[in-house]
Amino acid sequence: MRPAVPGTYVLVLRSSSTRTIRIGRLGKLQLQLGWYVYVGSAFGPGGLRARVDHHRGRARRPYWHVDYLRRYTRLESVWYCCGVRCEHEWAAAIGAMPGATMVQQGFGSSDCRCETHLYWFEVPLPATS
Repeated sequence: MRPAVPGTYVLVLRSSSTRTIRIGRLGKLQLQLGWYVYVGSAFGPGGLRARVDHHRGRARRPYWHVDYLRRYTRLESVWYCCGVRCEHEWAAAIGAMPGATMVQQGFGSSDCRCETHLYWFEVPLPATS
């Protein structure tokens, strides 16, 4: 169970589709088979619990960029850290991993200086503890 405290989270999503989808005002995105890794933060009401519970479902009216992607992917796992805002460092670290491909510039990072908060991997990332 995720705590109702603020923090940073990572969604690991699996895509079994190659369709083209629309990501709000960002435009179109060509899905690829494989794994998408999205980094976000939850510092609003309800903290991590509310935000991750939102992402567990598929939003009828997408609000965040990842809401559009969630319609066509399966949530495989969630990683999180309580009380710390480290999404920019995590996005940079994930982007520097072997096999990481930047999916779309500005995805999830329209309110910061990061190039993106979404990366694609052909193979799943190893589980961490």
